[in-house]
Amino acid sequence: MQDIYNFPAEIAPIEAPFAMAQLRKPEFPAHTFDIRDFGAVEGGKIKNTEVFKKAIFAATQAGGGTVLVPRGKWLTGPIHLDDQINLHLTEGAEVLFSQDIADYLPAVYCRHEGINCYKYSPFIYANGKTNIAITGRGVLNGQGKPWWDLTTQEKAPGELLRAMADQDVPVEERVFIDDQNGRLRPAFIQPIGCRNILIEGVTILYGAFWTITPTYCENIIVRGVKIMTEGEYGHTPNGDGINPSSCKNVLIEYCYFDTGDDCIAIKSGRDKDGIKTGRPSENMVIRYCRGDRGHGGIVIGSEMSGGVRNVYAHDCIFQGTDRALRIKAARERGGYVKDLWFRNITADRIVHEAIMISMKYTADGFSGFRKGDQPPWFGNYHFYNITCHQAAGNLIKIDGLEEQPVENLHFEKINLTGEQGIAIANAKNVTFKDLTIRTQQTPAVNIDPGEAIKFEGEVKFTTD
Repeated sequence: MQDIYNFPAEIAPIEAPFAMAQLRKPEFPAHTFDIRDFGAVEGGKIKNTEVFKKAIFAATQAGGGTVLVPRGKWLTGPIHLDDQINLHLTEGAEVLFSQDIADYLPAVYCRHEGINCYKYSPFIYANGKTNIAITGRGVLNGQGKPWWDLTTQEKAPGELLRAMADQDVPVEERVFIDDQNGRLRPAFIQPIGCRNILIEGVTILYGAFWTITPTYCENIIVRGVKIMTEGEYGHTPNGDGINPSSCKNVLIEYCYFDTGDDCIAIKSGRDKDGIKTGRPSENMVIRYCRGDRGHGGIVIGSEMSGGVRNVYAHDCIFQGTDRALRIKAARERGGYVKDLWFRNITADRIVHEAIMISMKYTADGFSGFRKGDQPPWFGNYHFYNITCHQAAGNLIKIDGLEEQPVENLHFEKINLTGEQGIAIANAKNVTFKDLTIRTQQTPAVNIDPGEAIKFEGEVKFTTD
């Protein structure tokens, strides 16, 4: 495992088990626009929203460049990036985002939990832009507590949004910023429909909702980023780390997570809206990352109705997360999750399952048991050299559907220790090769039902 805090300046070649472009950092014109030259006031008390707008506009008029945030505390509302803009935070710089919810109006086009809509502006936003970056060793501080109060009010607007999507209500009418439809929290960083994106080196603290969620984007590099949404300031509800949604060609490397939800979660749309949009997440490499807290280390789903394919994760460590690796979908969600590779993953102090594959995920306790006419398809997964030193739940749990089993899984060089062993339901063509399992409870393996489940090579089961 390489040091995530001293990541190399250059990106090493991507070596994936599928065809994928070699990603390169976007380049920017050699113009620098210091926010102080546009009237920025340091101290974290006076809003500099218009200052950031002016600096970005000036850079855009010059053909692009670097908008420089120097040392100090700088308060602002939302920042909207434009083509060829690199927002660079000098070490010692801290951008504090306004706690006045009205500052994030007017509403902008977003995707909320896999459904297209209009809601409050993300803290950093871009729509349809090319060559954008957020770089440097500074801090982006969301100060998200005022937004967290909306969490208890989001059930009704969330259900309304899903109903609107199911009824094909035009996206322009799905607006969630007031008492009429309710309010939905914004993401911290959400480029949408953008190309050539770099987020590098910054520390991101305590937003309103998901932290980094590029949506409908291509060619994305996130490296050397530290994300904290769980800690001294509090617990960010739904405080996921990095959630690419319907994106292509993504590299996530040398990132650190201490999150109130999933560390990394790959998405592609929810239910009818995701199926109708039909944009998969594909060609993604995750390497040299570490998660110390979070619901899941590397997660795919549950919003995956547009499909997910070609994901390769290697050389990552998760310790203290609920699960290390998790692939999940609701029973009626449609879409597919296929062609996944996990290699050299180490886990410890896992709260539930070390590896969880479930097609019955539900947040309400019921939908996982309702049969739909569009079950998802899960298959072609490869797990190699996976180690877990301790898990409190099943070491591996595979939960397919009676009407659509999980298919074609290969586990090799697996060494896991925990309370419970392997549980398989509704899966076929599953191979375990060179497997070591140490459990506190018996049986070490429970298959009910399964088809063509094979154990090959050196297989050891130990019960303490």
